[in-house]
Formats: sequence, C-alpha cells, structure tokens
Amino acid sequence: MDNSKKTVNVRQDFAILATQMNQQPLIYLDNAATTQKPQQVIEAIMAYYNTANANVHRGTYTLANNATNQYEQARTTVAKFIQATAEEIIFTRSTTESLNWIAKSYESKLQTGDEIVLTVAEHHSNIVPWQQLAQKTGAVLRFIKLDQTGKVSLTDAQQKITNKTKIVTFAYVSNVLGMRAPILELIKLAHAKNAITVIDGAQAMAHFPIDVMQLDIDFLAFSGHKMYGPTGIGVLYGKKALLEDMEPLQFGGEMIDEVTQDTATWQKIPWKFEAGTPNIAGAIGLAAAIDYLKKIGWQKIISHEQALMQVTFKNLKTIPNLIIYGSQVPEDHYGVISFNLADLHPHDIATGLDLAGIAIRAGQHCAQPLMDYLHVLATLRISTSIYNQSSEVRKVAKILKELEAFFKS
Repeated sequence: MDNSKKTVNVRQDFAILATQMNQQPLIYLDNAATTQKPQQVIEAIMAYYNTANANVHRGTYTLANNATNQYEQARTTVAKFIQATAEEIIFTRSTTESLNWIAKSYESKLQTGDEIVLTVAEHHSNIVPWQQLAQKTGAVLRFIKLDQTGKVSLTDAQQKITNKTKIVTFAYVSNVLGMRAPILELIKLAHAKNAITVIDGAQAMAHFPIDVMQLDIDFLAFSGHKMYGPTGIGVLYGKKALLEDMEPLQFGGEMIDEVTQDTATWQKIPWKFEAGTPNIAGAIGLAAAIDYLKKIGWQKIISHEQALMQVTFKNLKTIPNLIIYGSQVPEDHYGVISFNLADLHPHDIATGLDLAGIAIRAGQHCAQPLMDYLHVLATLRISTSIYNQSSEVRKVAKILKELEAFFKS
C-alpha cells in the first residue's frame, strides 16, 4: 500500500497527472519550479471570466461591483492566510517583482557603507535586485555562510549582521537544498540592529503555515504558482508603516487619488501600488488555491510530505554513488532534495528520466552562487508535493540505477 494515501489523496483533482509524457504515465517532481493546478482553481478562474468579467474599482454597475468584491475578497483571503491585514497585501506579478519593488524603493534610504545581508543559498531573484541596489547606493553585500549540514549558520549570521546592516534578506526555504532558515533567530538579530527583514517565501508557502505577526516579518514575497495557484500572480506583504513610507513604483490608473495638470496624489495602501488593470483572475485563482490548501489542512499536508520525504531518502540512499546535498536528515528537507549521481552530467540523467515519464529539474536552479559554494556545476532536484506518491519516488530510484548502469557500460 502507498503510505502517502494515508494522509492525502488529491490526485483526482489534478487532471494533468492522468496524462502521459513520452508514452509513459507522468510523474511530476518539479514542484519547486511550479506546482500543478487543481480543478477547483481552474474552475474559479473560469467562473470569473464566465460570470463576473469586468474591471475593478471603476464601474458603478453591478457586474463591475461583483468583480471588485471578488478581487478584494481574494486580498482578504491572502491576508488571513498569513495573519496580516488586507491593507498590507499588495498583488504583484511574482515573488521576483515583489523583491524588486522593495529593493527599488530603498534606493533613497541607503548610502555608501550601509550593508545588506543575505545568504549564499539565495535564488537569483533575491540576489540580483540587491546587487543593483548596492551598485546604485554604495552599499555593501555580505553573505551568511552555511554550516556543514547545509543550514544557514547562526554563528556566521551573528558576525555578519552589525550596526551597519540595513536590510537582512533570505529565503525561508532554499529552492535547492530544501533547508528551512532559522527565521525567528535571524529576524531577532536583524531587529536588534534596527535592520528590516525581507523574506523570500516562494518555496515555503505550500509546505507549512506562516504567521507574519508572530514571526515579526517586515516584508514577505511569494508567488501563486508555487502553491497550486495560477502563474502571473504574486504577493508583497509589508508592515503597514513600512508600506506607507514606500513610494509607488508604477504610475497610472487605479493608484491615483487626484490629478491636476501639474501634480498627482496617491491612493492609500495597498491601492497606491497597484497601477493599471490588475491580474483579477490571478488573484481569484490564488484565493481558490488557498481555500484548497485550507480544506486539506496543514496537519495532513505536513504529515504526507514528511512521510514522502522519508521514502524518498530511503530509496535514494540505496544508490551507492548518489550524493545528496545539504542535510542527510529527511526531516530537514521541505519538499526539495538536490543530488548528483556519480560523475554523470545532471542533464543526461534528467533526459533519461524524461524518457521514463519522470519530470525533474536539472541545472543550477537559478542559484549559481550556491553551486559555486557547493563546488558543483549543477545538480538534479526532486521536489515533491501533496499529490506525489511513494510509488513515484521508488520508480525514480529504479530508473536512476538503470541509467547509471547504462552510462557506465
């Protein structure tokens, strides 16, 4: 019996999982790149277009009011999901856009000699915006090292976060190693030095609950498509006072309060940041994804994913020449395992798995500094979700053994 069925059985909600890839049943294990979408999310988007399609915050007619109500209800759903208030939720295109907005807004707040602290395990989206900010302001980037298990080193963090630190930013969960950062400790270190915290939540949101109030997060960025929602919709959470202090990054319709030929004033938060027609259907789809997760329940999701990670580790460990990066303890991995097989190129292995109907990621995972830190050119990555099963990861291990034998022959 598949142990994963004891906790979550949702595969019937994902039509794509019944399809084939290369004449083989699809095994989708690239969830860290994007998750598949349940029928409930697809139907919510279709229902909006079929029954409520109108622009928001503009028309006084009933259809426009219905669209506005659905859009703003989606904002409320997102806010409750992370224990924030609706005015602290800004809809963006993605985690990347959210992080870029924060970095751009701090150009006027930093000066030469100020420091921005991040970790070596960051996604490019949480490195490059800060590089650009440092180049424009004269600020300095400082990188926190990892310990021998692949976790963020608090010892090094204590040395890197100083009175010069203005921003501390990091991924809650690494998209390469699957490690969960010591968020409470890092935020306390940052706030003790009067620095703000910017959390990349992209890889965390689908795996466990996040309470921004309890964690005292200043800014949190995440995307809908990595938590069973649609692409093209992201979220920027910020504490009310910080958002009120930020200037908008885009200008035009929707975000205006009053305009003359010479001047303009802005709406209150969050609307002053949402210029132009927003991704209405995307916001509604994200809200439907959150409702879907809530219906399953965090206890079942966590139990299922932990059991699946145990099975994944157990099966990969039966392959003698396979190297798992980061912690060797399954419980330390939140939906992500990166590895290499002997001296075989990850792309060759991924291609072989693809022919067997198995979709996993091979490459640098938008984390070249981490690849350099690990002294590898690239890795393979298995990333699991609520719809994956133990039988699928057992097949992965079986095919990996066959591929090693094939390439060595």
